[in-house]
Amino acid sequence: MKKILVTGGGGYVGTVLVEELLKNNFYVTVVDTFWFGNYLDTNDNLHIIKEDIRNLSINNIKGHQVIIHLANIANDPSVEMDPELSWNVNVLGTHSLIDKASRAGVEHFIFGSSGSVYGIKKEQNVTEEMELIPISVYNKTKMIAERVIMSYSNNLLVHCVRPATVCGYSPRMRLDISVNLLTIQALEKGEITVLGGDQTRPNINIKDMISVYLHFIRNKNIESGFYNAGLENKTIKEIAEIISKKTGAKIKIKPSNDPRSYRQNSDKLISTGFNFKFNVNHAIEEIILKYRNNLLKDDEIYYNLNVMKKLNLDKTI
Repeated sequence: MKKILVTGGGGYVGTVLVEELLKNNFYVTVVDTFWFGNYLDTNDNLHIIKEDIRNLSINNIKGHQVIIHLANIANDPSVEMDPELSWNVNVLGTHSLIDKASRAGVEHFIFGSSGSVYGIKKEQNVTEEMELIPISVYNKTKMIAERVIMSYSNNLLVHCVRPATVCGYSPRMRLDISVNLLTIQALEKGEITVLGGDQTRPNINIKDMISVYLHFIRNKNIESGFYNAGLENKTIKEIAEIISKKTGAKIKIKPSNDPRSYRQNSDKLISTGFNFKFNVNHAIEEIILKYRNNLLKDDEIYYNLNVMKKLNLDKTI
């Protein structure tokens, strides 16, 4: 049985990914601080290490064939709250992890980076070869972490995945990312507040995001490198309009000082045999269904910044 170590396995994407890995008969080790709670079901093939990635030993890593590295201080507001912590976790923690992985004999390292490393782009097709011009501290930590990881590509197979903005339901939900945020606003308030609206963002349904990681696990013949993972490039206003049609919520547009606007082209990923199966529409419908069946509520635990403000990180880490 292949053993896979997932850092951040208790996170928004990680929780769903671990569930799917277990369904596919992998043995999974999860490393997570669980700042936002633990939504993983117990399983004989699941081992949990409640720990900061920077404190892992080589012995924790030995015996695993694959590492999927998702742990990080995520999103711009959370990073800006404590940039030093973010550099330490996102970059130094990543360096420590892959260095130990290399020395422990790990065969395959998959990194969940971010499509936001491209910065503001006006081009219709933003491909992996384009220059990275990150505009926030979070984006910069991801870019530097990518470079650190790729420096080990002679020692093990390395895939740096640059996801679009993920959307859809997870037991460890996030309601501070565009599609999810606008949908919960519509359901709770009957009104969607759009800041600006002309900014274009690429999107990926969480179910496809999980499939991307499984795709790389199953296809070790795919060469090391960077791979965009996003299906639909939509403006924030276009997303709001889809939600409005499904919920009847009104749209209120306000000025924005957020200039981030970029697209993604995922032809390179598709050329490896990957097929997207879900979209923004599916994500919105699933969130609406969960909410109306009382399986999802608007709780502050689903907003990263709210939780991190309450954490005494000096004691937590």
